[in-house]
Amino acid sequence: MIVLQTESLDVGALTAAFCADRSETGAVATFIGLARAEGGATRVLELEAYPGFTEKEIGRMVDEARTRFGLHDVTVIHRIGPVAPGEAVVFVATAAVHRREALQACDQLMDYLKSRAPFWKKEHGPDGARWIEPTGKDLADAGRWDQ
Repeated sequence: MIVLQTESLDVGALTAAFCADRSETGAVATFIGLARAEGGATRVLELEAYPGFTEKEIGRMVDEARTRFGLHDVTVIHRIGPVAPGEAVVFVATAAVHRREALQACDQLMDYLKSRAPFWKKEHGPDGARWIEPTGKDLADAGRWDQ
């Protein structure tokens, strides 16, 4: 399941729903990304996506992770629009027979979402707004999965 939404994420309910009715899954890994205040420099994080295209591109990476790690299931829910510091921006859950596959798939998907997924991110703070680009570390982290 891949969802882009403006509404807040209820990560407890999402996790419970993702774990329900799994008799063959031995491991579920989740990641919850929160918007940061950046020491007061960010009052609002704003995310934009191109509807249809962004979900399709994320879906390609989800399909790759399913194949690479033999996943039973994947959920990616990403906020778009304004997000306040402390609020969840993204929820990723992966299910597999064993923990290593679930954890690595979750890690790979987050590296992709952070650095390569087609989102446009802008921080709004007391000094105005600025677009955010992936850092060198973000790109290096994502590059670990290219082999």
